[in-house]
Amino acid sequence: MPVIRPLAKPALALAGVLALAGCSSSKAAIEETPPTWQSAEVNSVSRATLAAGVAAVTSIRPDGTLETAALDLTSGKRLWAHPATIAGRLPGMGVQPPAAVETGPGQGVVAAVDPVKQGTWNATLIARDARTGQRKWTRPVQSTFGPQRCGSYICLSENTALASARMVVLDPLTGKLLWKVPGIAEVEWSDTSRVVMLHLAKHPVLAAHDLKTGAPVWQLPVEQALSAGIDLSGGWAFGTSGANLVGYVAPYTNPKKNKTSAFGLFSVKLADGTVNWLRPSVVRVYPSGSPGLAPVVRPIDEQGQYGGFARLDPGSGRVIGQITSDQVPGTGWWLAFPKDMGKLDFLKPGSAGAAFDLPSGKPAQLKDQRGWSFCVTDPKPLPLRGMAQGFYSVASLCEFDLATGKRVSGPGVPPAWFTGSQDGWRLWRDEKGAVHAVKDTTGTAPGMYG
Repeated sequence: MPVIRPLAKPALALAGVLALAGCSSSKAAIEETPPTWQSAEVNSVSRATLAAGVAAVTSIRPDGTLETAALDLTSGKRLWAHPATIAGRLPGMGVQPPAAVETGPGQGVVAAVDPVKQGTWNATLIARDARTGQRKWTRPVQSTFGPQRCGSYICLSENTALASARMVVLDPLTGKLLWKVPGIAEVEWSDTSRVVMLHLAKHPVLAAHDLKTGAPVWQLPVEQALSAGIDLSGGWAFGTSGANLVGYVAPYTNPKKNKTSAFGLFSVKLADGTVNWLRPSVVRVYPSGSPGLAPVVRPIDEQGQYGGFARLDPGSGRVIGQITSDQVPGTGWWLAFPKDMGKLDFLKPGSAGAAFDLPSGKPAQLKDQRGWSFCVTDPKPLPLRGMAQGFYSVASLCEFDLATGKRVSGPGVPPAWFTGSQDGWRLWRDEKGAVHAVKDTTGTAPGMYG
C-alpha cells in the first residue's frame, strides 16, 4: 500500500492519561487526575500554539471563513476570536496556526494574518493581547506563509509571491522590525539566543542566525547534508532530538522530466550545523512520530519499489526495529501504532489486521491489541471562501481494535508521539474540529507535525 502522507505539515508530546486506582477520597482523585478539557466552541483546522496561559488556533466558521481563536489553557473556555485569512501560503503546508509569544510573566501576544486590506496590501498581520484580544500593533501583508514564534520574537515570511521575498523578525510588543534576511524561509527551531531557518530555494539551505542581530552562526546546504537533486515540492519536516535537529525531505517526481528528486533523513548538530548521520532514499511513513522523536521509514530502490519498515534511533540514525518487505501483509491496510510505538500495526478496516514487534520484527498477537491511526484516509478539502483551495485540516487520530478492524468507542487520548507537548500540555483536534487538552507530562517535546 502506498505511504499515506500527512494532511498538513508540518507541533505537540508525551504520555497517556494515568488511570486512577484505589483512591481513598475524592480529594486524592482531584489531586492525581491530570487537568483535562475539551472545547467545541471552535472548529479547529490548524495546530495549536501556546503562550501566557492561552491556546491559539485557526478555526473555520460555518460560512467558510477563518478566524483566530484563543482558549483559556486551564479550562478551554473561548476567550476571543477575530477573522483570519490565508494570503500566499501553499496548500501542502496546511492552514497556518497563529503565532503565540510570551512577553512577560502571564503576558503574551497572539499574531495572525487578518483579512483587513490596507491600500494595495492583501491582508494585515495583527498582534493582539493573548488573553483579551486587544489589538497591539499591525503590519501590512502582500503574501506570506504566516507568522511563527522564534524565541521571544515573531518571525514572518513576507512577499513570498514576489522576487522581494524576505523573512523579518519583529518585536512582539511593538511590531518593530529587528532584522531581516532575503528570500523565503521557515523557522524550524529556536531558543533564547538562536533561530534555525530552512531557506527555501532551488538549492535549499539550513541556517542558524543569532536571534537578536540576525548574524549568521552556521549554514548548511541541504544537498550537502543529504544528496544533490533536492526539490522541496514533495514536502519537508524537522524535529529536535536533544542537541540535534533531524530533518526529512520527501521525494518529488517532476512530471515534465519524469525524474524523482533526492529524499531522505539527516541529522545536524544545533551548535554548529555538523552532519551527524544521514539515511538517503527512505520515505517517512504516516502516521508516525516527529523525525526528532520516533522516525519510521521505508526504503525505496531505484526502480521505485518499497522495502520493509524500520524505526530509527533519532540520535544515531541506526535501525532499532524493522520488518522485511516479505512480512508486509498484502494490501488494503492502514498503518497504526500503539501508544509506545513498540509495535508496527497494519489495520484492516472491518477485519483482522496484523502486528509486529518492532525490536524483534516478530509477529505479535492481535487479541486485545489496539493501535492509533488516521480516523479517515480520504478527507475532503476545506470549503474555504474567498481563499486558495486545496487546504486540509490537521489530521486527527482514532483508536482501533486490530483484531476486528473496528474503532474503539469513546474519544480516547491520542498518544504522545502524535500530539507532542508544549509546557506539559498536549493538545489535539478531533474529527469534528473540537480542541482537546490534557496536562499529563512536563516540558516540551515534538509530535508528528514537528
